[in-house]
Amino acid sequence: MEQIATNANFPSLIGEGVAMVDFWATWCGPCRVLGPTVDDIAKEYEGRVTVIKCNVDDCEDLAVEYGIRNIPTLIFFKDGQPVDRLVGAVPKSEIEGILDSILGV
Repeated sequence: MEQIATNANFPSLIGEGVAMVDFWATWCGPCRVLGPTVDDIAKEYEGRVTVIKCNVDDCEDLAVEYGIRNIPTLIFFKDGQPVDRLVGAVPKSEIEGILDSILGV
């Protein structure tokens, strides 16, 4: 299950372990295309990866801090530090490849 990011809770959500943050917006067509894939990843990696949805309209500070210029953008974190990023409605296999690499699978 995905967590919903706010400016206040974001540091605690990404602080430990592996996290994937989906920067998106309700008005973004490619974001709606990627949404079901993010949902699937959240279920398949439950207990191993924290999946976080970050609406850029609600969290403008975070979008600026992480240099989000295009959405959807997925940023992968390990112990609070960004380690990789994907931009656009990418295939599920590409997301899984990055997560598996970070997890050492």
